[in-house]
Amino acid sequence: QVQLVESGGGLVQPGGSLRLSCVASGSIFSINAMGWYRQALGKQRELVADITGYGTFYYVDSVKGRFTISRDNAKNTWYLQMNSLKPEDTAVYYCAAAPSRYGLGSIPSRDAYWGSGTQVTVSS
Repeated sequence: QVQLVESGGGLVQPGGSLRLSCVASGSIFSINAMGWYRQALGKQRELVADITGYGTFYYVDSVKGRFTISRDNAKNTWYLQMNSLKPEDTAVYYCAAAPSRYGLGSIPSRDAYWGSGTQVTVSS
């Protein structure tokens, strides 16, 4: 089993930045793909960014050029650097990981490990 714990959410003004962190513990050797989802109030959960087990990256169009996903294998941690934040980025952000080498968007959610979420609010 894998446990994921997010941190780094909060309240930020439009145009500001935040960095989310996700620390993995447990059977981390089983993780191949990792990434971040978000769910805004009243909307469906969407995949924001991920790193596949093949080392490729995905970003949803709305965050391209503003968000960067990265990982630190030595710390069993991955990050989501969010710059030029907009009010529409307001959501609960969840980190996720999976044994599959394919992107997180290619597998059923039940086959992934999930964090409990961290709130990001972009407001003046």
